[in-house]
Parts: sequence; structure tokens; C-alpha cells
Amino acid sequence: MTEQPITSADLDLIQRIIPHRYPFLLIDRVEDIVYDEFAKGVKNVTFNEPHFQGHFPGAPIMPGVMIVEAMAQTAAVVVGLSMDLVDKPLLVYFMAIDKCKFRRKVVPGDVLELHVTVTRRGGKIWKFHGKGMVDGQLAAEAEYTAMMDLQGE
Repeated sequence: MTEQPITSADLDLIQRIIPHRYPFLLIDRVEDIVYDEFAKGVKNVTFNEPHFQGHFPGAPIMPGVMIVEAMAQTAAVVVGLSMDLVDKPLLVYFMAIDKCKFRRKVVPGDVLELHVTVTRRGGKIWKFHGKGMVDGQLAAEAEYTAMMDLQGE
């Protein structure tokens, strides 16, 4: 009997794939996973997050770099599952961020969906296109390249 591919990841599985922890773990779950191709990350944006204390007092807005980081964490889950790296010491490093645009504010109370598509898969270097969506509206998008580093190899 062949094991079925994992199509969603809860917080426990996410933490078994990527090393990020509070306050820098920026995704709550990953859905619609298609190995080597696509996933949708979900981030429930809450006022309790540390960056809202200073960005900006009285008008909290999720920093754009945090949105891009959440896209990258979603992508790392896709890579971790695609390469069978659950419970292995995977680190992921940004190499490039291109064509990054911000279209809409992301604020506490929003549910940020991170639609991540693999555009190139190759050994340690992968490329992605990510879109951050809130209520069906484009909030941010970027193309990015990352290096996967399995510690000890």
C-alpha cells in the first residue's frame, strides 16, 4: 500500500519541517499542498503580534517584509514535504526577492492567505511566486529564490 501525499499541515507538522518559532513563525497552517508545485499558507493576523507595538501605534499594519517571510515559510513547507525532510534539520535562506509589490494593508483581524507556486525546482535552489491575499484581494506579491540547507550534509 502506497502512502498518500500530505495535502495539509497543521502547526505541529509545520514545526517539524521548518525551524521557525514564536515570535517568528508566521504561518498557522498550510493547505492545498501539491508536492513540487503549490501550497496555500494561512496566517491569522492578530493584534497580539510583537511587530504591531511599533508598526504603527494607533494604526497597526503588518510589515511587508513579514508578509514576504510568511510566503517563504509556506514555500519551505512545500519543499520540506516534497523532499521528505520532516523531522530533519532544514534551514532555508533567501537568495533573492524580485518584483515585490504591496497592494493592500494587512491589519489585525485579517486572514492572510499565502498562495505559493514553485516556478523552479532544483536541488538546493528553488524559485517561487507568492501572492498574499485577504478576502480575495491581492495584498502583496513577490518572486523569490531560496536555498535549502540540510544541516549535516
